[in-house]
Amino acid sequence: MLNRENLESLLNKNGNVLGSDGEKIGSIGQLYADDDTGEPTWVTVKTGLFGTSQSFVPVEGSHTQGDDLVVPYSKDHVKDAPRVDVDGHLTPEEEDRLYTYYERGARTYSDARDSGTRGDVDLQGDADLNAGTPNAGTDGYAASGTSGRGAVGHDTSGPTTDDAMTRSEEQLHVGTEREAAGRARLRKYVTTENVTKTVPVQREEVRLEREPITDANRGAALNGPDISEEEHEVILHEERPVVEKETVPVERVRLDKDVVQDDVTVNEEVRKEHIDADGVDGNRRR
Repeated sequence: MLNRENLESLLNKNGNVLGSDGEKIGSIGQLYADDDTGEPTWVTVKTGLFGTSQSFVPVEGSHTQGDDLVVPYSKDHVKDAPRVDVDGHLTPEEEDRLYTYYERGARTYSDARDSGTRGDVDLQGDADLNAGTPNAGTDGYAASGTSGRGAVGHDTSGPTTDDAMTRSEEQLHVGTEREAAGRARLRKYVTTENVTKTVPVQREEVRLEREPITDANRGAALNGPDISEEEHEVILHEERPVVEKETVPVERVRLDKDVVQDDVTVNEEVRKEHIDADGVDGNRRR
């Protein structure tokens, strides 16, 4: 059986509310408890864009599924529930409307009317636990905004609330959220390539020179024995390429980010309520 601790645990875990078909309706918003028993009777579901709307759902008939709450209603049924301000408490009129919508029957509040206070209070809020005082009027309550007088006519769809009908419409609020779209990184790796360079080199070669005997060299030619065996040696030199490699910095590379703005068109359906007046001269539709 669901109790306050179970639901508060789901709320702390950011649990979701699932419909009878398992479809996600929205996230759990607030819990409302009976001010007499302290047990939760209503839970709000955050719906709409960015969870800006909250719909009330009875806790009765619901059960937990992991970190989620499963209610015996479809997503559309919950989203179409009567709009009630999430202000910390429910008035008798508001709770009657919700019970009538969910076809669970309006609760009996004779004891509450005798004591002068009754309502379901928000378990998370700091609102006044006094949910309101019944006043005179149609069905025992004064119509809102009528200064205590009874409502003109009566509601055929449920308990009479007041003599006016509220026309509401959905408004589209579009915002942005920031999320990671990709990752870029710098990575350095080593490759090998062949470099060809031509370097001029020099070498020594032997060249035989013959010169005739003249008066200038005759003395050197006759110096030594007349007949002998001799050897003369000359060392030859040559240049060869010498390769040295040096590591030098050539450039620096870094990552930077630019902000590029694009226009994205959002197409979403919004609902509007229209009111037709029957039996009134000059019928107008709003």
